[in-house]
Amino acid sequence: MGYIKNMLKKSEDELELIEGASLSDLLNKLAGIHGEAFRKEVYEIGLKDVKTGFVVTVDGVLLGQLRGVDTRLNEGDNVILMTLMSGG
Repeated sequence: MGYIKNMLKKSEDELELIEGASLSDLLNKLAGIHGEAFRKEVYEIGLKDVKTGFVVTVDGVLLGQLRGVDTRLNEGDNVILMTLMSGG
């Protein structure tokens, strides 16, 4: 969404992961596919969270309310990665 959509030049992606994969597996795969820009701005392989200014939801539940990047994913899960919004 927003910044990430513009950086990756796509609004959505469908990826296959091995059964029992975690959110970190998905983020690592995205970092491998989208390269340096993604790793620099959003997520570096091996980190325990996305970088400051970004948020992840799995089926509408915030990453912090789950098991972080160790959250197990299931077939059909909807993962949204977006920048935080702020305003006044």
